[in-house]
Amino acid sequence: MIPRYSRPEMSALWQPQARFRIWFEIEAHATDALADLGVVPREAADKIWAMNDADFDVERIDEIEAETKHDVIAFLTHVSERTGPEARFLHQGMTSSDVLDTCLAVQLARASDILLADLDRLLEVIERRAREHKLTPTIGRSHGIHAEPVTFGLKLAQAYAEFDRCRTRLSNARAEVATCAISGAVGTFANIDPAVEAHVADKMGLTIEPVSTQVIPRDRHAMYFATLGVIAGSIERLATEIRHLQRTEVLEAEEYFSPGQKGSSAMPHKRNPVLTENLTGLARMVRGYVTPALENVALWHERDISHSSVERYIGPDATITLDFALARLAGVIDKLVVYPARMEKNLNKMGGLVHSQRVLLALTQAGVSREDSYRWVQRNAMKVWESDGELSLLELLKADVDVAAALPAEEIEARFDLGYHYKHVDTIFARVFGEA
Repeated sequence: MIPRYSRPEMSALWQPQARFRIWFEIEAHATDALADLGVVPREAADKIWAMNDADFDVERIDEIEAETKHDVIAFLTHVSERTGPEARFLHQGMTSSDVLDTCLAVQLARASDILLADLDRLLEVIERRAREHKLTPTIGRSHGIHAEPVTFGLKLAQAYAEFDRCRTRLSNARAEVATCAISGAVGTFANIDPAVEAHVADKMGLTIEPVSTQVIPRDRHAMYFATLGVIAGSIERLATEIRHLQRTEVLEAEEYFSPGQKGSSAMPHKRNPVLTENLTGLARMVRGYVTPALENVALWHERDISHSSVERYIGPDATITLDFALARLAGVIDKLVVYPARMEKNLNKMGGLVHSQRVLLALTQAGVSREDSYRWVQRNAMKVWESDGELSLLELLKADVDVAAALPAEEIEARFDLGYHYKHVDTIFARVFGEA
């Protein structure tokens, strides 16, 4: 992942030094368990743990791997150089996948914890802004066209509910991917006791993999990365809404534009939604990792390594990118500039067309067929539409012979009450956020 879209805590998790630290802990905990079982000397396990605080020489490990062409063997050789003869008791009955797969599980679990914290921050910001604009009137749109009134707070409440579902999915995906496999070649435990796996799982904060076949089944990872892809989709959904609201023709909300910021190298007037456009691009990248993760599920027999190169990319890239995107989105919402007056202006732009359904329903309740009610309202609404809102739907309806015969003027006027549309906002907010 490139530094531009990386944050330190998540990036550090995927650095070689962090990976080797996890490898060491897996091997050392396994040796501890073997010592408890009497398979290896206790003093050997203690000697191995003695180098726990030492940094690993990444360059030396790379040098060894250049000769051995095997990363785990290179690591074990390096530990042997540091530890001495006791290191021969490392990796007893284990296979490389025991280390690699368990390490990946630890990394994905820890990455999830960072992402869950990101989501918590985002949810807190969305809720605060939603409550701030709970009753800020704005126009709801379907197909990009004015539909009926909503509030800006309801728009944000929808986003909150969506990201709350994302959080639940990620929590479940974390539990599913955080499994440990220390079962040896082809997963039979022939050369290592299952108690070792249970011990390592407990120490590393994982659960045991019921059947590992030498590798942890990749359906777990596929679900994990699919979940990240869904979260990315939700990020793009909210980002796209903001991008639309910032369009000059709409301008109901916009990204914060800081002092000294420049929008264009050519046009000094420009204030562009660059952060949400960036989020749209980052979301595409995270979703792009879902298909390779799904294709990793089908491995040959008990194990192959066709998944390995894929995961070396998508593990760091997907989590680092999503971490950055969630933090950026929280910042955008936190500082989002909202224009209630412009929302009201847009809401009233089309001569009251947004109230057409209420008149339609009132006519049906007055005894007019739905077909006639729809036709009478629509023929007046189209005149307003074609006048670009210069005409008033209310005045046209009151002047319409058929409509006026069915509804007195005061009843027509009553159907143009904006507040009517917001009578259940409290109910929706209670569903999303709980009772105030």
